[in-house]
Amino acid sequence: MLRAPSVGPYIGANVLLYVGLSLQVTTLAKQVYDISQREIDLGFLGLAEFLPIALLVFVTGTIADRFNRKRVSQMAMCGELGSALLLMWYASTGPTSVFPIFLIAILYGSSRAFLAPSMRPIAAAIAPEGRLPQMIALYSTVWTSAGIVGPAMSGFLYSSSPVLAYGVGSGLIVVALSLFSTVNVPPTQRGADSSERPTLRSAVEGLSYIRRSPILFAAISLDLFAVLFGGAVALLPVIAEERLGVGNVAYGWLRASAGIGAGLMAVLLSIRPLRRHVGRWLLVAVGVFGLGTIVLGLTRNYWVAFVAVLVLHGADMVSVFVRGSIVPLVTPDDKRGRVSAVENVFIGATNELGAFESGVAAQAVGVPATVVGGGVLTLGIVGVWWFKFKSMRDVDRFEDLKPA
Repeated sequence: MLRAPSVGPYIGANVLLYVGLSLQVTTLAKQVYDISQREIDLGFLGLAEFLPIALLVFVTGTIADRFNRKRVSQMAMCGELGSALLLMWYASTGPTSVFPIFLIAILYGSSRAFLAPSMRPIAAAIAPEGRLPQMIALYSTVWTSAGIVGPAMSGFLYSSSPVLAYGVGSGLIVVALSLFSTVNVPPTQRGADSSERPTLRSAVEGLSYIRRSPILFAAISLDLFAVLFGGAVALLPVIAEERLGVGNVAYGWLRASAGIGAGLMAVLLSIRPLRRHVGRWLLVAVGVFGLGTIVLGLTRNYWVAFVAVLVLHGADMVSVFVRGSIVPLVTPDDKRGRVSAVENVFIGATNELGAFESGVAAQAVGVPATVVGGGVLTLGIVGVWWFKFKSMRDVDRFEDLKPA
């Protein structure tokens, strides 16, 4: 797979980019809590990252489908580099307020809003014929690996200096930009509306297409609610300090356990990929995610928490793999940018909205009740989806899926 044209540089660039970004995100959450000591500020941080992605959803998807996706991705990566450099500068001033960090987080969220719908469809465009599920598994392995390396690095670097952590993250993004420039991206296949002027109807086509496709709608909405209610990772700085009583390095490894669990599952999926009953496996995986969240909310033991985070993110990787294969397989190429933009809000950005919900709830009712309650609600969602969306539950093989 990596020997196919442009696949190696594309994967390499994503590895470096997401290691840098995960390092930055882990450092950012810890710094915000260290400055304010308020759970709700972790929620506001998530909200600052989420709002640009939600507000720009119809713009970013249309741009990804109408313009050169490689150029749009490069501009978005430059925006993320700018946010990393600003965070490095602000950390060097000995900050006592989190408000400027929220403003920088808005820039990061705006850049991410353009990156996801332009970068992700490139994987489908450069994948060898008939090997898209393997490409999705490889691409998923990238960010899971980043989820191990970045947070682990953050724990050590942050203990030395937040400035150093942001500086290393910035350097990784620069190298990723350089490597990505060598990727040869085929022209986007244009749909019937590509020659028309952009309209509101064209912009919302991604949302409309998801709504018209029962399987697509069910898969995306399932993860939407699971991520929204199961946003326990946002509270890990509080859990590590107040419930587990550990320091920066242990916090970094606790955060890295998410990537370890997801990475191990990604390796397993690459060796023994799901071939049958993929719809049911999706529902089971989200159920295990909910159970792991409940355990994390109840325990005061560091190693139990470590394993709980590892397991729940291993289950999340199954969900990501199944949904990540379903979405491009049932979406025409000329709509993939707009569909990816909507999916990015419903799934990717909902991590930040879930962080806001968790931060507000934790401030009101406490961390244990928030985390456990989120896990219970996730299990409830799985039960409802099992009976309500039979078309998704009964999906057997990826090969059976075609664009509507």
